[in-house]
Amino acid sequence: MTKSKTFIQPLDRVAIALMLLLSLLIGLIILQGDVVMASVRDFTWQNQQIGADDTSFTLTFSRPMDTKSVEENLKIEPPLAGKVSWAGRRMVYTLITPAPYGTNYKVQLQKAKDKFSEQEGKNRLIQPFTGNFSSRDRVITYIGADREDQGKLVLYNLTKEQKRVISPKDLIVMDFKPFPKGDKILFSARNSNSQDLLSAQLYTATTGVPVQSGTQPEPAGRIDLILDNKDYQNLKFDLSPDGETIVIQRGNKANPGDFGLWFMPATSDKSGKNTVPQRLKSQPGGDFMITPDSKAVAVAQGQGAAILPLQGDANKPLDFLPQFGLVQAFSKDGSQAAMVKFNTDYTRDLFLVTNQGIQKQLLKTTGSIIDCQFDPALPTLYCLLTQLMSKAEYVEQPYLVAINLKTGEQKPLLLLPIDQRNVQMSLSPDGLGLLFDQIMAQTNDTASSANPLTTDDGEAIASSSLWLMPVLPISDTAINTIKPEKLPLVGFHPRWLP
Repeated sequence: MTKSKTFIQPLDRVAIALMLLLSLLIGLIILQGDVVMASVRDFTWQNQQIGADDTSFTLTFSRPMDTKSVEENLKIEPPLAGKVSWAGRRMVYTLITPAPYGTNYKVQLQKAKDKFSEQEGKNRLIQPFTGNFSSRDRVITYIGADREDQGKLVLYNLTKEQKRVISPKDLIVMDFKPFPKGDKILFSARNSNSQDLLSAQLYTATTGVPVQSGTQPEPAGRIDLILDNKDYQNLKFDLSPDGETIVIQRGNKANPGDFGLWFMPATSDKSGKNTVPQRLKSQPGGDFMITPDSKAVAVAQGQGAAILPLQGDANKPLDFLPQFGLVQAFSKDGSQAAMVKFNTDYTRDLFLVTNQGIQKQLLKTTGSIIDCQFDPALPTLYCLLTQLMSKAEYVEQPYLVAINLKTGEQKPLLLLPIDQRNVQMSLSPDGLGLLFDQIMAQTNDTASSANPLTTDDGEAIASSSLWLMPVLPISDTAINTIKPEKLPLVGFHPRWLP
């Protein structure tokens, strides 16, 4: 019996040679140690445009990092103060205050080390990283008051110095509320041929602002009718902070004594039609405001302020504050509210009320508390107030004041012309600017039958100027030297786009 010989084929020789070579390379790598550089795998704000609601970004690394070296070497230009937290290979940077609008930012990380390099006596540095993002443009909206834009809804981009009219010629805009993403505006308007101030219908207009970076926005100026005035007069309205719900105060045309609050979706359903508004079954009330969670509405009711649910039985308030007659403003997170108390001596008190049950008096005035707005990040409340100058003729002088909610310290910002109670203000989303208007009422010399514009008090408007005032923390000594800037725009009722 003969033994068979084993022959090595050429292909086997090649395979064996490759295995020997790979084994040699693996051995060299093991002897040399880990040489792969750590890197940033993901940056959540890369090439994004952020707004005031965007409060934190995340860096995800390819391997565990020496957290101290990352924090020491992370640079943001221009600087944005923030706090760092870690979860494994993910670092979260949370802004202390919203990023100033109209700015381009660069995030850089160099010379940071991975977690094990120091233990192994190595000096392995991270692969240099550069990320970019920007904040939204600074955009304001207002109702035009000059001949060209009279009664129209106007957008003005302060960053790019661009103006755009987004409402049609045949409508006179009376009030408006921007949607939270800035892509649409809800507004009430009457026909330009009608002098009936109670004939308003509700519409939406697109702004042309993209909802997300890199997406194509809807063309500006697309108008949709949301609520008509066939059977009811549409009086005041509010848009929920989440942009999903509208609350309207309506009066029955056939029965003038029948009025109350109604609510409806702010967007169309799948069929393309809006749901019929539903009546809020509760006692009639006065001024109202939707709560920050978008689930309830605060209403001046009877001798107090009631918080009524939008879903469920509104005759059973979630809360009732009998000592306060009006909710002036809510903080963004809903933990605080500025509320007004009407006194029997005709003075008014402004209180800070928290969800912990704390009630803190902030000020007392013989005049009016027109408006208050919380700073989006710092413990400051900006208020537009009036002081009574003459009891005989009841002449009031408006002024702007900043109140530190922790210390109670007040700093007057600006004294406005006497007897201009129709001033309106708006605090920018980044908390760095106050918009306000100065309306010039019609006199016998300026009266014109062709001018359809009126204030909320029904006073005819001859013209109006818009002003922008930078604001600083109350502790900053430069706050007293800041002067407002008159914008090259003619209009009233200014609002910032979110």
